[in-house]
Parts: sequence; C-alpha cells; structure tokens
Amino acid sequence: MAEKRKFQAIKGTRDLLPPETELWNRVEQTAREVFGTYGFGEIRPPIFESTELFARAVGGETDIVSKEMYSFEDRDETSVSLRPEATASVCRAYIEHGMHALPQPVKRYYIGPMFRRERPQKGRYRQFYQIGAEVLESIQPGQGGAKDIFKDAATDAEVIEMVMEFFARLELQGVQLEINSIGCRECRPKYVEALRAELRKVKDRLGPDSQRRIDTNPLRVLDSKLEAEQEIIAKLPRISEHLCSDCAKQYDEVKRQLGLRGVGYKENWRLVRGLDYYMRTTFEITAQGLGSQNAVCGGGRYDGLVELLGGQPTKGIGFAIGEDRLILSLLEAGEGDVAKGRDVYIAWMGAKTLATAIHAAKGLRAAGFRVELPPVEQKFGKALGQADRIGSRYALILGEDEAASGQWTLKTLADGTQAKFTEAELLEFLKKAKALSS
Repeated sequence: MAEKRKFQAIKGTRDLLPPETELWNRVEQTAREVFGTYGFGEIRPPIFESTELFARAVGGETDIVSKEMYSFEDRDETSVSLRPEATASVCRAYIEHGMHALPQPVKRYYIGPMFRRERPQKGRYRQFYQIGAEVLESIQPGQGGAKDIFKDAATDAEVIEMVMEFFARLELQGVQLEINSIGCRECRPKYVEALRAELRKVKDRLGPDSQRRIDTNPLRVLDSKLEAEQEIIAKLPRISEHLCSDCAKQYDEVKRQLGLRGVGYKENWRLVRGLDYYMRTTFEITAQGLGSQNAVCGGGRYDGLVELLGGQPTKGIGFAIGEDRLILSLLEAGEGDVAKGRDVYIAWMGAKTLATAIHAAKGLRAAGFRVELPPVEQKFGKALGQADRIGSRYALILGEDEAASGQWTLKTLADGTQAKFTEAELLEFLKKAKALSS
C-alpha cells in the first residue's frame, strides 16, 4: 500500500483564509475607491512575461534579476519569468496597446501577486502581493524647461498625496513619508562614480554584499542595515551635493507641492530605489509593527523606462505597496477588524416553512447581509447552537406560525432578546443596527 503523502504549501507561500481575507478585500476595495477619485483605472497584466523584459527594465545586475526571479523555458525555448514587480509589465502594455495615443497622462493601478525567490521572513514571502499605480505621459517634441519641471513635480506630489490618503483611509498607524532625489542621467552617473571611489577606499571594512555592490550598484550600499557599516555610510558623499540645476529645482518644487497638499515628510539622503530605472524623485513610506523591515511602500520617477523598452519617449512615476506588510501592520495595530461570522442565521422548522426561509434569505442577501440558511430543518436548540458557533449576530426564527402570519421572530444572540417583525420592518431594523455598529 502506497504511503500517504501530506501536502503542504511550499515554503515562502501560504494560504489566505477567512476572516483575514475579508481584511484583504477591504484594503483592496479602499485602494480602488481612493485611486479612482484621482482618475486611475485598473490594469491586470499577465503573471509571467519575457525574462528579457525584466532584465532590461529592472537591470541585469540587480539582485532581483540575477538571484531572485523564477524563470523557466517556454515551449518555443524562450525564457519567461514570473513577474517580480509590475512596473515593467505596465510599461510593456503601454507600448503594446498604443496608449501614447490616449489622452495624457495615462493613469493605471494594479493589484496582484508577485514572485521572488528570496529568504522568507516576517512580512516577506516568495509569493507576495502588491498594490501599485503608475502615471505615464508621452513626451511631445519641444517639451522641456521650467514649465515641465513644475508639471513633473506637481504630478509626483499628487501621486504621493494619493497613497498617503489611501493609508489615512485605512487608519494605518505610525505612517512616515521619506523623500529624496537621486538625480538624472546627467548628474547621477557623476555621483555614482564619486560614491564608488569613496567606497573603494573603505572596501575592506564593508560586508560581502556591500563589497559586491561597489561595482554592480553602489547606491544600494546606502540601503545597508548592517550596524558595522552605519558609521562608514554616514561619511559618504550625498546626492544632494551633486544634483544638477534642473534636478535641484524639481526636488525643491516637489517639497513645495507636498506642503501645499498638507503632506508631511522627512528628507532622507540615503533613500535610493534598488531598481535601475528610477531617477529624480524617490520616496518610501514606513509603518509601525513591522520591525526593522518597516517599509510598506516605495516608489519614484522613472522617465525613460518606456523608451528603454522600445516605446516612444515617455515620463513615468509610480509606487508599489507591499500588501502583505500592510495587512500585518493593520493587524498588529488593531486596525484589522473585519466582519466575522454571519449577520443572520435562519432557524427554520417544519416542511411548510422552507419556502418562507428561502424567500427571507434572498431578501436579506439582496440587502447586503450575510445569511446562513441551513439545507435541512433543525431542532430549535441545535439551530441556536450552530448560529452561535459560526458567530452569527442574529437568529431569524421561522416556524409554521411565523410563515403563516408574516410576523417573523428575530433573536439577538448576544443578549437573548427577541422581537417580531414584518419582512419590511425586519430589513429596516437590521439596516439601522448595521449603520450604528459601523
């Protein structure tokens, strides 16, 4: 006889189950509502894409591409990868569907799973979920100058304002916005070389990861959390000292625009994004309850990425929210209360009552209430016991007398009180009770 195998979720993945999935739904619905008020529409790109798309967009030397992607060979022997992030996919879709011909800018948001083969830890999984948004705008001939600097800064500030409004709507605790500018194609390479030169002087005092990044991506050294490296990093050159005139003006305007919108922030000269396509405005948002890895959102500007992927010159800015971390922070701060159990359990007794019970369930569900209708009749005591076990707030008691008279009995399980209502009166009572408890 074959040995029975016990199957479990693969390490770094997990099942999302009720009641927690109700919180996930509330978070995602809030995102749709808030982003919609800013003119964003939803995009649902495929879960896997050409590996080359991510290598070109994210950067072949980044940890994501070189170490963390799940890649495999398709039937035509081309390499495809599960998406490690979604910005590249949104940009590919912008090009493929000719969105440059749409009224500009094009605003899109996405919600869904991403995949990275990294070491699982608190709030980090190999299949994880992101909520993100992108603003893409085709660059027309003759664009540029002070007007564009002002326009880009206003766009950056509004995107940041939107995500901060989303977190405020969720009542996320301990939210802190940090911003920085990492320059452009003109000033950033000069800064990177100056940073690399200084890092080489202290290479022997750095850890293995930072030593490797000196050549591959020295900006990532600024991200290091190793205690032994903090004093060294504090003395490194700062990007603010190397910004060109346009980048400095744009960064000043972003800060002014955030002030106009009442968005508080903290400047962090060490804030860099790990992906190659970022430039100028970068930002990160942290929340409480996540330990040292407390970032819940990161984003920034990436002008030129669409062009890099074969499209027309296009400006872009976006962000990605780590939904797993966001949910964890909400739960640990006690802001994750969700509806549990049912609103109404229908305790029906007698064969002649079933039609009335079905009718009642239909009406209550149409009004938005969570209803449990048992498939077979139960004894009164057993029905109330089952209603209590599944966390129902009320039991609607329907016997043959109630079905005949149209006077239905509603029992409040928390205190045992009960009253009779017509169908219309019952709906009105439940709606008022729901409004008071929300």
